[in-house]
Amino acid sequence: MILDDLRRQIDGLDDELVRLLNERASCALEIGRVRKSMGLPMYQPEREAEVLRRVRAASAAGGGPLGPEAIARLFERIIDEARGLELKAVR
Repeated sequence: MILDDLRRQIDGLDDELVRLLNERASCALEIGRVRKSMGLPMYQPEREAEVLRRVRAASAAGGGPLGPEAIARLFERIIDEARGLELKAVR
């Protein structure tokens, strides 16, 4: 593949990532609403830790160029943004 082909491939993957991240964010908004209706706390560190353990394991099993800690750092940011959306949903 030439450089332009690789860049087009990355552009397509970026578009898919944006779609998936927005889909995840929509779920986070709904989770915020459900937590509020059930009187549950918005911040649940045990759930965040569980997600990070799961994505680290998935990364280790997948053997891709991004190792478990790199994936965990990306998901820490994703989780942080989702938490902000959940909080907005209940205000």
